[in-house]
Amino acid sequence: MMQGRDAMRIDILTIFPEMFKGPLSESMLKRAQERGIIAIHLHNIRDFAEDKHKVTDDYPFGGGVGMLMKPEPIFKGVEHVKDELSALGFEEPYVILMCPQGRTFNQDLARELAARPALLFICGHYEGVDERVREHLVDDEISIGDYVLTGGELPAMVVIDAVARMIPGVLKEEESAVEDSFYNYLLDFPQYTRPRDFRGMKVPEVLLSGDHEKVRLWRRKEALRRTLLRRPDLLRKANLDSTDLRLLKEIEEENCVKPSDMI
Repeated sequence: MMQGRDAMRIDILTIFPEMFKGPLSESMLKRAQERGIIAIHLHNIRDFAEDKHKVTDDYPFGGGVGMLMKPEPIFKGVEHVKDELSALGFEEPYVILMCPQGRTFNQDLARELAARPALLFICGHYEGVDERVREHLVDDEISIGDYVLTGGELPAMVVIDAVARMIPGVLKEEESAVEDSFYNYLLDFPQYTRPRDFRGMKVPEVLLSGDHEKVRLWRRKEALRRTLLRRPDLLRKANLDSTDLRLLKEIEEENCVKPSDMI
């Protein structure tokens, strides 16, 4: 794997490093690492445990159900990564704890994180981590939604995948990230491929017309329609011009809805 200071460095502290090997070694993330755009490194928190049994959890003071991740291995792990990055000439990493109490992950946050040269993810587990980790190690806490997962590993994978797409050179076509749902606060427009007629279900004629301007307007209108009907809240953030407002008026008449009532 190529690596240099120009690559974005991503480090992950986890007690289950094997969980990452499939997702991080396939498709886009694999290519990005092979091309030296991203450097991803896994660290087993158990390697930093102080006792011979490599224990990383203990009972909470004051009683309660479940176990908490101990502070010592996590502190040592973060310090190890920071020392390693410093020796390589990287900037200090932005330390992220994946946990339910964090701010909710979205496209804006993905864009924000993609601008940082180095990220360090701490994957919580059990009933969480010792509070001193939050108070003295963590720069940010991130959640991927209001539901319960076994640990922070899967959420970290989601964040890394979304962030990687924002890094120049990761995707084969630069425009593909820009046109993805949520990038500009619009859901993606419908797309079709061969065959033109599948079991009587036909591709819209405008996409076969060869008229690039008509295709562009159709796609924009359908993106607006899909966003209005499915996620009208996103339109509040979208940068809409006069053409978009005209298209929304047409959608209002076609679908018997009022954008002003839904936004």
